[in-house]
Amino acid sequence: MRMGGENVVGYEREVEEVEEEREKEMVVTHGSPQQQMKLVVVGYALTSKKTKSFLQPKLVGLARNKGILFVAIDQSRPLSDQGPFDIVLHKLSGSKWSCILEDYRKTHPHVAVLDPPDAIQQVYNRQYMLEDVADLNLSDSYGKVGVPRQLVIEKDPSSISDAVDKAGLSLPLVAKPLVARSHELSLAYDMASLQKLEPPLVLQEFINHGGVLFKVFIVGEAVKVVRRFSLPDVSKRELSNNAGVFHFPRVSCVAASAEEADLDPSVGELPPRPLLERLARELRRRLGLRLFNLDIIREHGTKDRYYVIDINYFPGYGKMPEYEHIFTDFLLSLMKQK
Repeated sequence: MRMGGENVVGYEREVEEVEEEREKEMVVTHGSPQQQMKLVVVGYALTSKKTKSFLQPKLVGLARNKGILFVAIDQSRPLSDQGPFDIVLHKLSGSKWSCILEDYRKTHPHVAVLDPPDAIQQVYNRQYMLEDVADLNLSDSYGKVGVPRQLVIEKDPSSISDAVDKAGLSLPLVAKPLVARSHELSLAYDMASLQKLEPPLVLQEFINHGGVLFKVFIVGEAVKVVRRFSLPDVSKRELSNNAGVFHFPRVSCVAASAEEADLDPSVGELPPRPLLERLARELRRRLGLRLFNLDIIREHGTKDRYYVIDINYFPGYGKMPEYEHIFTDFLLSLMKQK
């Protein structure tokens, strides 16, 4: 089935159009003087939901003006028979697709594939997702970046309390699905309620952070930060007076933006730019990814103690301010690197 719902005939027509435009040379204005550059063809394999949120008219229009054309990949046809593509952009699941893409990378080394399937798999598994952040142990004059203490529970809910006690984790605990394709989470207030959780999952110590998290979007070398409301702080009194497991949806996505909120500076001040740029640079290299975001919190009551609590591959860039400019500049930069 072709992504985006268009039929094969429409696809063939689109490819013919691409090939005709490739034979010409498009004149694209980057200030003055004018430069001649060939059309950049980006093949995309995305779910219909991702296509709608990412390929917004403002992105597609700006890309066209810059000489970039997005072409949907037809999953019913061999990938090597399609295109030709300069860049392949994807976010599909399944071992079959991963194998197709790996084979394509080997036979088309000149095509930039965003991103390698094996690198993506690491951030889909929360057991390993934050390992590179922990190993990095980033600390400089701008702050210190770590990860919450966590515990992986693969099965048997009745054993969770003993495992938590043995690991020395402190309540409350955030429970997240082990496979990071789901963004739902739960907050457990007491040991007795832990057996209500459904493994496989990861338990993270909850760190009070003023109810605000920082979503750090990374697009190649570009770094963009936005504030989002998050789970509120939990006081010792609340912890002692509450019991049970509280379930939350995709917190940072459904919550209102905190960009315009009147926040206490100790809560709302963005992390230092040099710290974020160094962190992004190191993780790009260690993870082998160019399209991802970090969910970062600042421990409440501190000025420079930060924690990465989640990493997402190819996140919702459509919600990132000026994403169309940042993304098209990134795609063009890939062509200059060839």
